[in-house]
Amino acid sequence: MLSRVAENIYWMARYVERAEDTARMVGVNTNLLLDLPKGIAPGWRPLIDITGCNETYEASYGDYTERQVLKFLIADQDHGGSILSALRAGRENCRTIRDIVPREAWEQINELYLYGRDELQQGMTKKGRHGYLKQIILRCQTITGMLAGTMNHDRGYEFLRMGRNMERADMTTRIIDVRSANLLTDTPDLSPFDNIQWVSVLKSLTGYQMYRQSMQVRVRRGEVLRFLFQSEVFPRSLRHALRNIEASVEHLPNNEAAQRALHRTQRAVQSTQVQGLDTQGLHRFVDEIQLGLSDIHKELATAYFLPE
Repeated sequence: MLSRVAENIYWMARYVERAEDTARMVGVNTNLLLDLPKGIAPGWRPLIDITGCNETYEASYGDYTERQVLKFLIADQDHGGSILSALRAGRENCRTIRDIVPREAWEQINELYLYGRDELQQGMTKKGRHGYLKQIILRCQTITGMLAGTMNHDRGYEFLRMGRNMERADMTTRIIDVRSANLLTDTPDLSPFDNIQWVSVLKSLTGYQMYRQSMQVRVRRGEVLRFLFQSEVFPRSLRHALRNIEASVEHLPNNEAAQRALHRTQRAVQSTQVQGLDTQGLHRFVDEIQLGLSDIHKELATAYFLPE
């Protein structure tokens, strides 16, 4: 497979996943602020903290107001992590490989971008935001399911699966890191407001129902961390995402360096008692994992993509 084709498939999957994850993150934060008293609610800055683009944001927008943050995360075409930018980039990557992906998938991605662009003003209003974000999420999920169900599961599909799971792993660690730092207490016994915020962490990753089903306990800090980092069955857990990347890499040639980077990160995830980490320990652990994810991406790019 040509390096450029492999890279475009990989990034198409990452951008579709990014648009879905960002839409869900904005929607969950909107609901969280309605559930918490004003003096306790974390506001809108944590969403920018999750993206890691604070410097870029502050240079253009200044204060972390609701409208400004929403504009940055949904509509800013100069910010590669905004929903509209991700949809545009995903569409462009798909356009260049239309002979590789099923025609229906290209049509869905094109329609998704057009919806995101044409309904943008509605999505920026309080009244229209929920419906707009819900449509983005549902359409992204439709594309993911369509590709899984109709695209040949050959080497091209392995790059698609790697891209989707790299984005999931990155977003999962970022959300946990920022959201846990904004919680009110570091003690095992949560106040009602802490509980609401940990539920929002799970919902940001569509994990609340699956957590209750798998862990069979009420929402508690340690169990949430263990579920989101180490679950073998939840698709958005870090461990599950890394295992999917590994399974795809195993089917590719010249995979030794990428496998070594994967195994290092997997060992760190599986050997750490995440439920016992305090706030600083959790932050250091997430930093280590983020470096590991960066190494995995670099090895994939070196082995399979064209040099920049």
